[in-house]
Amino acid sequence: MLILGSICSGIAYAEGIRLRHLQVEPVEQAWVISASYQIELPPDLSDAVKKGIIFHFLTEFNVTRGRWYWFEEKPITAIKKIKLSYQPLTQQYRVNVGALTLSANSLEEALIQVGAIAGWQVAELSALDNGRQYDAMIRMRLDLSQLPKPFQINALNAREWNLASDWHQFSFTSKYRSTGK
Repeated sequence: MLILGSICSGIAYAEGIRLRHLQVEPVEQAWVISASYQIELPPDLSDAVKKGIIFHFLTEFNVTRGRWYWFEEKPITAIKKIKLSYQPLTQQYRVNVGALTLSANSLEEALIQVGAIAGWQVAELSALDNGRQYDAMIRMRLDLSQLPKPFQINALNAREWNLASDWHQFSFTSKYRSTGK
């Protein structure tokens, strides 16, 4: 049962990364996210990848529920790590998502693979109470802490290295069929 459909209008974006599609739904016994980001690297970052610098992208997803008597509850916090690298010997880009490795012939093709998130299980179905209202937010960013030290220092002074989408915030009511376990 789908709880949140495609979100295409009114999505805020930051330089370089823009959310194009988002879907959150219960599948079997888990909450699953499918999302699509459009990623455009500035020329300096494209050159850095081509010269062998490995880029680590993080997609962060949080679900919260406000409580009048205490701090808000955070039933779901999930991070997906995606690694982008260039292999000069084969002249191909590699995208690593967990144990899965994908190859691409061009940087544009590799960035499409980095921005495509499908079937990401963020929590068990029981993490959210059925019929309750929740607030959620998601974003993708380049993890500057994973860059080599000289590039981390450069990133502090150069705005184009701070590549991140804005947090996309939305509310939803969790609806799923209980399996009666």
